[in-house]
Amino acid sequence: MKEFITQRVRALRSYMKAHGLDAFIFPSTDPHSGEYIPDYWKSREWISGFNGSAGTAVVTLDDAALWTDSRYFLAAAEQTEGTPFRLMKDKLPETPTVTQWLATVLTEGCTVGMDAWVNSIDSVCRTKQELHAAGIRLETGLDPVGELWTDRPALPDNPIEIHSMELAGRSVTEKLTDIRNALKQQKAEGLIVSQLDEIAWTLNLRGTDVHCNPVFVSYLFITAGDCTLYINKAKLTPSVETYLKENRINIRAYGEITEDLRAFGGGYILYDRSTTNLKLYHSLPEGCGVKEGESPVAMLKAVKNQTEIEGYRRAMERDGVAMVKFLKWLKPAVAAGGQTEISIDRKLTALRAEQPLYRDISFDTIAGYAAHGAIVHYEATPETDVELKPEGLLLLDSGAQYKDGTTDITRTIALGPVTEEERHDYTLVLKGHIRLARAKFPEGSSGTQLDICARYDMWQEALNYLHGTGHGVGSYMNVHEGPHQIRMNYMPAPLRPGMTVTNEPGIYKAGKHGVRIENTQLIVPYMQGEFGTFLQFEPLTLCPIDTAPVDTGMLDKDETDWLNNYHRTVYERLSPLLDEEHRRWLAEATKEIHN
Repeated sequence: MKEFITQRVRALRSYMKAHGLDAFIFPSTDPHSGEYIPDYWKSREWISGFNGSAGTAVVTLDDAALWTDSRYFLAAAEQTEGTPFRLMKDKLPETPTVTQWLATVLTEGCTVGMDAWVNSIDSVCRTKQELHAAGIRLETGLDPVGELWTDRPALPDNPIEIHSMELAGRSVTEKLTDIRNALKQQKAEGLIVSQLDEIAWTLNLRGTDVHCNPVFVSYLFITAGDCTLYINKAKLTPSVETYLKENRINIRAYGEITEDLRAFGGGYILYDRSTTNLKLYHSLPEGCGVKEGESPVAMLKAVKNQTEIEGYRRAMERDGVAMVKFLKWLKPAVAAGGQTEISIDRKLTALRAEQPLYRDISFDTIAGYAAHGAIVHYEATPETDVELKPEGLLLLDSGAQYKDGTTDITRTIALGPVTEEERHDYTLVLKGHIRLARAKFPEGSSGTQLDICARYDMWQEALNYLHGTGHGVGSYMNVHEGPHQIRMNYMPAPLRPGMTVTNEPGIYKAGKHGVRIENTQLIVPYMQGEFGTFLQFEPLTLCPIDTAPVDTGMLDKDETDWLNNYHRTVYERLSPLLDEEHRRWLAEATKEIHN
């Protein structure tokens, strides 16, 4: 494989010389600003060999570099070893940005290429401005991948399906009315919707074009009087086509959106600079009124209706049953020998697949044993797979797509005796998880204001983690959902009742172990007082938190009470769904602990 990477870089450099380019930038995204993307657009992976979900590859005529974040430092180092790429550890003080690096390795008058189809307006404008300061020109009209990637996968043409009202809770007509009302408030006539989860949510449709995400490749253009879906028509079954016509949704070929945008003669078109690709922006007719702003769909989708909330609760119960069956099986199976990171992943997936309404996993399982747990987004391969032993910690981050909800859960499990350092770190993470889970906060607070809850006890010991603390979770939709997040860097999106958000602090020590504990939570009302409405979190995830590695002396009474109350809820909700053998196991796993 690594020989192919060297050959591809060599072919790219020949292309660059022929077209007057001195460097080319490969992002991780597609024309829809997706985090997870169809194979057709995985050009960064194609050129570099790195298969993580986040990163940027840059190739110059005599150098190559790959930027990725802390989740992938170790994995990226392994995958790029022996290739022309050097690893750039993004966000570390000593690491230059892409443009800073290009300014040092290129000279004034050089030209850098980016593909207008797969880069957002924001990313192109920011890159152009930063390169311009160094006297470097940006070219966005070339697509070397289209010429050089000769065995490129085809665009997916999988059929799509209707997400019923019994599960969606609101009709297409109601959602379009909400979107159009939001457009009126912004004095806009039309809206370009390019993010695939926003399109699927708006139309109450689901697909299988993206691994683990129930979405389909398309665009949506909404105006005051029309709504047009741009899609490969081969994906439309007769029932879906009838459904779209009944909901007055026009159907056009996927590639015809640029033509229609050029012909649009209405009022202002609203577009989101952070998610709309540059090619669509360039397709707007000259003189057309445009308005920059956030898509109203993101916030409408993030606040779940009561039907969706009840669906989450049912899905979490079924997912909890699968987790209980798995956890009861795990330690005896490890003690018997022969279990590996990959084999336990398969076991858990099989148990989830037994549950009603199961459709798929919601992301690739992270099963990291011992030192592998320190690789934040580790995914076992046949080359890295290791056998589990009845000792140390296993970090297991997994989730599922059910037709009535999406799950995302991490448990760190003591497979046997643990070291004092492992016990201490595990308890610090648990304290952070509980502190955030117990938070009460004014409506409208941002996730950044709550992030300290999860990190406080770690910071007292100069410990930290470099990933976010929480993200939204879709309703039978993408497992990562915005616009709200809980993280250190400023995220202005307000937290509102009905939003889901994960709670997942962690500690990772390279070469030793990793710890993360994650529940998906629902934001619900807490109290109305003199200073307005206050909110709190309701845990949606139903699964025991391993108490074997807890140093109970590190917990205060409030923390112990929270854990015991949570475990009481887990038992009450799950025990009626289990047979006697599993109920006995669950009763033991959720028994009270004391300081």
